Amino acid sequence: MRLHRNLCFATVDGLLQIFNEGMYADKVVQQLLKRDKRWGSRDRGFVAETTYDIVRWKRLYAEIADVKEPFSRDDVWRMFAVWATLRGIKLPDWKYFEGTPLRKIKGRFDELSKVRKIKESIPDWMDELIVSELGEAVWNKEATALNEQADVILRTNTLKTTKEKLQTELFDLDIETESIKGYPDALKLKERANVFTTDAFQKGWFEVQDASSQLVAEFLEVKPGMKVVDTCAGAGGKTLHMAALMENKGQIIAMDIYENKLKELKRRAKRAGAHNIEFRVIDSTKPIKKLYDKADRVLIDAPCSGLGVLRRNPDAKWKLQPEFIEKIKKTQQDILVQYSRMVKPGGKLVYATCSILPSENENQVKAFLETNKEFTFIKEKKVLSHKSGFDGFYMALLERK
Repeated sequence: MRLHRNLCFATVDGLLQIFNEGMYADKVVQQLLKRDKRWGSRDRGFVAETTYDIVRWKRLYAEIADVKEPFSRDDVWRMFAVWATLRGIKLPDWKYFEGTPLRKIKGRFDELSKVRKIKESIPDWMDELIVSELGEAVWNKEATALNEQADVILRTNTLKTTKEKLQTELFDLDIETESIKGYPDALKLKERANVFTTDAFQKGWFEVQDASSQLVAEFLEVKPGMKVVDTCAGAGGKTLHMAALMENKGQIIAMDIYENKLKELKRRAKRAGAHNIEFRVIDSTKPIKKLYDKADRVLIDAPCSGLGVLRRNPDAKWKLQPEFIEKIKKTQQDILVQYSRMVKPGGKLVYATCSILPSENENQVKAFLETNKEFTFIKEKKVLSHKSGFDGFYMALLERK
């Protein structure tokens, strides 16, 4: 591979924004990709993947390069040189790479790779917390899995097409996909591609949604004609999946505290042809109280640490703080108690997170059941990346007597 100056400059500019200005990696990459209209898909792919790669391995590369935050532009170029050297890419004769100690880089990598928190590029506090909850053996495997690049997974929108028709349409565009056993609506891309520019996407034939996330709507056992409440709907990946499983029959009430997310869901629902969704902003306790004892099914896709989705959000490793996790656990408890009251007798509830921490998952469910005796535990599913190959997730199904 030959390095191109303008692509490398764009990557370094983006990394400075992410590391020093606290900007979100996905937003920065979106902006970078619009920087030069002459860039082809390979150029854009280089910028996006290199940026995410260096964010993912920030601690390891900084230690090898012997630089500390806040990073100067020269520091980031040194980290870039580490990235390139470890991938066997020949450094061009640019001033930014003068005096790069190639042999020392490889030696430092071998030496530092003996320490998990540096090898897997994880903050000390996070490493200690997860070991205390999962144990060394499990965390060793999971830490490695969470540093792998996430696959692109599509969910077929069965309101508009079948998985087979979608697969054929994409194949005609030279986008090859494969089915995933145990995930009835999922297709995995064999190679990364920009699927958002396809006619199939514009027609609402699919959504991009990780395979683990696709398990949640089915876990809730929704059926056509039911009244279902999605309490933390966000931009609505799971809401739209439920609409498809319900064949547009019945009612889904999509709720969130953020109105802008519901507006995005409204736009996506229109494209998907999902007509049985109502949108309600949680701006006080009133919208919740109005639904007490009314719902056949309630989904609580709770706010969480997001430690199960670090493959797709690697910058979260550096933004998360231990205080936030303690705070979010309290929020999870409050939400479970308050929102569960919307379930009618005989109805069911799913509590889900994209975290791998038992303290955010089964421990929360256990504490809830101890003080809310009208609910019984039916089943749970724990998904770890090193076992599934997909995002870390948790879901528990409860029934109100």
